Amino acid sequence: MFQLRSEVFVVEQDCVYQDIDGLDPKAHHLFVYDSESLVAYARLFDPNIFTPGKAVIGRVVVRETYRGTGLGHDLIRFCLEALKKGDKTSPPIKISAQKHLQKFYESHGFISTGKEYLEDGIPHCEMHRD
Repeated sequence: MFQLRSEVFVVEQDCVYQDIDGLDPKAHHLFVYDSESLVAYARLFDPNIFTPGKAVIGRVVVRETYRGTGLGHDLIRFCLEALKKGDKTSPPIKISAQKHLQKFYESHGFISTGKEYLEDGIPHCEMHRD
């Protein structure tokens, strides 16, 4: 998990930041493997851990060689399913999306709040899905 996150967020995106933030023990982790190799991952937080009434999806990552295969869309669908409780629909969700992925997240029902900002030197936008 840390190797894949570092491979993409630190090395590929040339962004030095503190990935190990102490929040992993509070999260649910979704792993996607191809045989024994981790190829995609996301970190999920139940509602109210960070934002009142909203769950959070973060650290969404797909290994470079698997991008363009639809795996990212599958990963988000898996995240939405994993956040469901029983037969209910997914709870309201907040994400901090890299700006260039806004349309990707919009295709899954997320809507930008219009709040754009730099996070670790990369343009992001806040998005919600109710």
